[in-house]
Amino acid sequence: MLFTLGLIGIVLNKKNFLILLLCIELMLIAIGLNFIFMSLIINKAAQIFTLFIITVAATESSIGLGLLIVLYRLKQTVNLSEIATLKI
Repeated sequence: MLFTLGLIGIVLNKKNFLILLLCIELMLIAIGLNFIFMSLIINKAAQIFTLFIITVAATESSIGLGLLIVLYRLKQTVNLSEIATLKI
């Protein structure tokens, strides 16, 4: 249910970069919760995959927030269509 909510947010979001990051984070947390619940049923190895997912989510959010800060400083907006103008 959380994964579907994040996916719907990504599909319906056309403008705001911050909402896109939050929806991706919601999807990764949903996958992590799924692995944790599966580790309770099957085995404990799925908890290691959850740590990897949390690590990927943390790096994705830090890189995304860095891009958001650069975009806002240069263009004074968080609009997704302005990202293409950040080319060097």
